[in-house]
Amino acid sequence: MTQRHVTQPSSFNRKPEACASVRHSRSARLRLAVKRGIATLLLICGTALTLNAASPNFPGLGAPGDLTAIEYEQAGEPVLRGKNARRQLVVTGKYSSGQSHDLSHSVAYSVDNPGILQVDETGLVTPLSDGEATITARDASGKETQLKLTVDRCNEQLPVNFKNEIVPIFTKLGCNTGTCHGKSDGQNGFKLSLLGFYPDDDYDYLVKEDRGRRIFHADPEYSLLLTKSSNKLPHGGGHRLAPGSYEWQLITSWIEQGTPYGEEDDPTIDRIEVFPKTRTMNADTKQQLIVIAHYSDGTTRDITRIATYGSNDAKMAASTTTGLVTTLDIPGDVATMVRFQSQVAVFRANIPLGVEVNSLPPERTLVDKHIFAKLKKLGIPPSELCDDATFIRRTASDIAGRLPTGEEARTFIEDKDPNKRDKLIDDLLNSPGYAGYFANKWANVLRNRRVNNNDIPYTFRFHAWIRRAFQKNMPYDHFVRNVLAASGDPESHPPSAWFKVVSTSTAQMEDTSQLFLGLRIQCARCHHHPFEKWSQNDYYGFEAFFKQVGLKQSKFALNNVRDFVYHRGGAAVSQNPRTGENLKPTGLGGEPLDIPAYEDPRHHLVDWMSAPDNPFFARALANRYWKHFFGRGIVDPEDDMRVTNPPSNPELLDALADQFIKSKFDLKDLIRQICRSSTYQLSSEANEYNGRDEQNFSSFYPRRLNAESLYDAINQVAGVPARFNGVPVGTRATQLPDNGFNDYFLQVFGKPEAQSACECERSAEANLAQSLHLLNSTDIQGRLSNGNGRARQLVQNEELTDAQKVTELYYWGYSRPPRDEELKFVLSYIEPNENKQQAYEDLLWAIFNTKEFLFVR
Repeated sequence: MTQRHVTQPSSFNRKPEACASVRHSRSARLRLAVKRGIATLLLICGTALTLNAASPNFPGLGAPGDLTAIEYEQAGEPVLRGKNARRQLVVTGKYSSGQSHDLSHSVAYSVDNPGILQVDETGLVTPLSDGEATITARDASGKETQLKLTVDRCNEQLPVNFKNEIVPIFTKLGCNTGTCHGKSDGQNGFKLSLLGFYPDDDYDYLVKEDRGRRIFHADPEYSLLLTKSSNKLPHGGGHRLAPGSYEWQLITSWIEQGTPYGEEDDPTIDRIEVFPKTRTMNADTKQQLIVIAHYSDGTTRDITRIATYGSNDAKMAASTTTGLVTTLDIPGDVATMVRFQSQVAVFRANIPLGVEVNSLPPERTLVDKHIFAKLKKLGIPPSELCDDATFIRRTASDIAGRLPTGEEARTFIEDKDPNKRDKLIDDLLNSPGYAGYFANKWANVLRNRRVNNNDIPYTFRFHAWIRRAFQKNMPYDHFVRNVLAASGDPESHPPSAWFKVVSTSTAQMEDTSQLFLGLRIQCARCHHHPFEKWSQNDYYGFEAFFKQVGLKQSKFALNNVRDFVYHRGGAAVSQNPRTGENLKPTGLGGEPLDIPAYEDPRHHLVDWMSAPDNPFFARALANRYWKHFFGRGIVDPEDDMRVTNPPSNPELLDALADQFIKSKFDLKDLIRQICRSSTYQLSSEANEYNGRDEQNFSSFYPRRLNAESLYDAINQVAGVPARFNGVPVGTRATQLPDNGFNDYFLQVFGKPEAQSACECERSAEANLAQSLHLLNSTDIQGRLSNGNGRARQLVQNEELTDAQKVTELYYWGYSRPPRDEELKFVLSYIEPNENKQQAYEDLLWAIFNTKEFLFVR
């Protein structure tokens, strides 16, 4: 760490006495910070950011009014088959205000024929004998409702199905997760398939392996399977199963029956449903769920107590193993995932803040229509519109990856044209900065990576092609086709360089899915996706599109590099390694394609992707760009779009995708739709109500400038051009063609190495090394004291007063003039200071270390 501070970039080599001067000025500056501490940081350092203001208590849904009726949630057949069947009751209270609230755990249950079935206080029904019985639920106010249930075949010993009834217990108890027995090599000599996706293997592991020692047929309750999981015998996983519980009884019955696997014609699961599917709830309230499995023979079964539950946002809701969901105190929508075998379903809770929204900014684009409708529904008043200074700095950073110059900021603020914001957006989109900044963004996720200097011809050409594509506003579907269906060498067609790095059909398929469809299907390579519908057949059918991609050495290549991409010809198939089945090219969720051997399947892939009815392609890009401009996706993470991670505003995402398709995949049009909206132009300062809103975009969410933009901002404000080896002096960090430019600043502030298709590789996390670098590194000190830098220019300018010079610095750093109290405080430090150079360096140093400078806000 010390060595990094002492070793300076080549642009700041100094004589020893110069270095001593820098060290002295650094110490003086640190003493200034200590001496003036809070005043310096708050008054010189610009505006503090309100990231999470406290909100008042939720009005929520308001007064419910009088309870007018209670009713049972209708779900599945009103029949319990066999003694192992269970039924979860959900009782809903209807109120005069129109509200509905769960009363399942507060009503009193009674049964008219207690010999047939029993109900506990949580609403769980257990069969006792064949017959019919009526269950009455009664509220404390006297309101009641009735449900008739039939118990059938309770006295018969119905066979327990291993796949349908036993394996889900292992999943629910966590036995077959990747941290326990579901690991690839098992745990402590016992292995299960991950999340029970291969029950045939599980049966062999459990019943046949080690001479069946885990099962004791003579006395089932002494089986190792039960004594270990109940912790009666030492168990590394601790206590998982309570003796006498429903799961215990089910496993015991299965062992008593001789551990049957099941018959070939036994019904298989088709889907699961959750009831209710959605519910508007107050904060800190509960909702009991019912989960129904639908089987191939048309029957249904209540699986509430053996399904698995999980919230997609632990800060907004929690769920128990019995399907009881509890909302927390953050407004918005939250999903609870329900998983059973290979099936998933989602319950969505809508948690309104409940404040009356009387005033909204004007609706300027389709974005505002859907955002404001959601805010009104939730009762979250949005922040005010941001001022012009904030807007130009935000927009220039987001579109062109740079800060506006001092003159640009001053001119924009003083401009009286009511359409100046729209014009600014257009000017930025037509500027070289837009193409360069978005080329940087896409080059990273397209893995434009330099391993050694032999890669320079490939990475430089690919980056230049990406930049030209954005300069020309190439339609997005054409852009994707040029990459995925590339043929030839990087000399004639630069996008073919993608295949040089992403060189296997597996990597090509996975990157395509994640980057262009927003789907992470890597899990399905080895097993069914745990949170989605994708199976191994889906995975390998999609991989088949790339199976006939060939790589060979071109005439331009050095050192036997395979850089020429071609279609090998022949039938495109991919083999499922588990089943041995050869699968034809198949779009995700689509039908297998019969592609002639002489046609390149990749063009068929892009045809499928860019079709107007494709459910992934346009939505994935719209969501990715929303994340770019707002710091959070409508679906977040932006490349994990799945049923169990639903969008916070599905209507908005659909509208953006539809408009993107109608515009013929015009990326600039999409950016205009976003940036011209009042939503994008909201202030980042929270009002008294929306400080805890994290997903509904009721204010602009501040975020730190990324590594390249921050480096460029410091260089621009300091007036010192960057120097990188191998590119012209003054090349911005956002313009660098690949990852091969070693710079400590970019490294410590999280610039990605282009090793994956995930934007999560870029780190936005703050750390101590970043603070120390800004405060005390020779890199920053050298820019401050540079003989041609901003501080020296101001000192040498005799035409401007100190007040004018300070104002100019504020325009460069914050895109605004100083407030009166700021100007007064700064001048009280600068005017009496005999060393003006040092004084202006100190001011620049203070600016660089403020949140207002470091953040897009």
